[in-house]
Amino acid sequence: MTVRTVLGDVDPSTLGAVLVHEHLIIDNALIARDYEHIHLPSVDDAVAEVTLCATAGVGCMVDAMPACGGRHPDRLADISRRTGVAIVATTGLHTPKYYPHHPWALEADVDALAELFIADIEDGIDRFDYTGPVIERSEYRAGIIKVATPHAELTDRCRRVFRAAVTAAERTGAPILTHCEEGVGAASHVAEFDRLGFPLQRVVISHTDKVADRGYHTDLLESGVNLEYDQALRRSTDEPDDTAALIAHAVEGGFIRQIMLGTDGARRTLWTTLGGSPGLAWMRKGFLASLDRIGLDADVVSVIFEANPHRFLDLEATP
Repeated sequence: MTVRTVLGDVDPSTLGAVLVHEHLIIDNALIARDYEHIHLPSVDDAVAEVTLCATAGVGCMVDAMPACGGRHPDRLADISRRTGVAIVATTGLHTPKYYPHHPWALEADVDALAELFIADIEDGIDRFDYTGPVIERSEYRAGIIKVATPHAELTDRCRRVFRAAVTAAERTGAPILTHCEEGVGAASHVAEFDRLGFPLQRVVISHTDKVADRGYHTDLLESGVNLEYDQALRRSTDEPDDTAALIAHAVEGGFIRQIMLGTDGARRTLWTTLGGSPGLAWMRKGFLASLDRIGLDADVVSVIFEANPHRFLDLEATP
């Protein structure tokens, strides 16, 4: 059993609690200019925030920024070394808004995309993050593939990226993480992976807890796909705890082995070390209290934070 982190392959049993959808470094000219609220360039800031997470019991974080979107695997490796928290880097592609100056990310064919994703996983992430024209492989390899949809329905570009991700996953054994804009469109992800013949237990769909409809979640879970809930951090102070309620609903329905958690904490206003609140470590503090209040015991919490992501991130996992 192997999980590929930026510092090398590790046995998943060593990871402890895992946050499956994080953003520790996002840094390029586009982000700094147009998306300042998610601009996260600093290793020192990330080390301070991740150290708080480590103190709260987090042993691994998946940094979910994919290719050409401001990822910096060398900085992720530095963060991991300085905090002792394992970090899984991501290949694949995000929604088109991140690539106005990189037409290859919008127009390249399936085979070209798949080869780039595979090389990130097997050889090392490009030091220039595919901003071209030169590619220099770093020593830091990706351990998961990301695809994303900007709308409920898949575009032709989405279908190409999905096909490339499946090709790369089949070649490398890496799992696939998906982004659902505003939590909607997950059914189209399930349908596309079904059409491509890819096992849904090797897919985790992010952000669906933005949608509170329990029927929506039941339909998805009945397909066999995994769901990653990551909105609790943003509701920690003044909104109903829909995420905890959805977890309880999944547990009651017998779907405990398909639920994972993260923070999607890209916003600077969420980081304690940047003057925000409640901080990424809240997922192992305040949110645990929320789960306890609704009657979820320590065994359930362990399955969600540990057993499920350990199994899912395993490169050698088979259907």
